[in-house]
Amino acid sequence: METLDGNALGGLLQEVFGEDMTAVMTTCASCGAVAAVAQTVVYPRLQGAIARCRTCGALLIAITQVHGVNCADMRGIAALDESRARRSV
Repeated sequence: METLDGNALGGLLQEVFGEDMTAVMTTCASCGAVAAVAQTVVYPRLQGAIARCRTCGALLIAITQVHGVNCADMRGIAALDESRARRSV
């Protein structure tokens, strides 16, 4: 299956969070890997938007639309660190 990087979710994440989230650092709840949202693996042909950890393949983000409302499931992310993303830019 074709995959993209997390930048493919940039517009959708902007809709959900109201700001650019691709540079925000995530910690995978499964393996503890730390990486920017842009470094996740995205499966564009699945129902909704699915982003997985590049290290272990665990589900990090699932976004689907229900009755016109975007619903985000991010239980695969143990932590988000926007301040770390700003320092690395």
